[in-house]
Amino acid sequence: MNKSEFIAAMAEQSNMTKAEAERAFGAFRSTLESALPRSGKITLPGVGTFAVHERPARKGRNPATGAEITIAAKQTIRFKPAKDLVDRINP
Repeated sequence: MNKSEFIAAMAEQSNMTKAEAERAFGAFRSTLESALPRSGKITLPGVGTFAVHERPARKGRNPATGAEITIAAKQTIRFKPAKDLVDRINP
């Protein structure tokens, strides 16, 4: 399912127009993008938890030359689905 199919399904489920569903999806995404770096963790009951994870610097290899390089540390996002959601997918 791509974004437009998801928005169409969301509109159908909630009796919204596709435009309203797209605005709601956009608001959800922008709220997630702004709140996650500040709080470090967002829990949505029944859906799951988004959390910021620190990935340390590590050594790697340049595949073209084989030379060893240092891969910089960075922050990533992890998502852990709620048990409720997993149970609905795997009855």
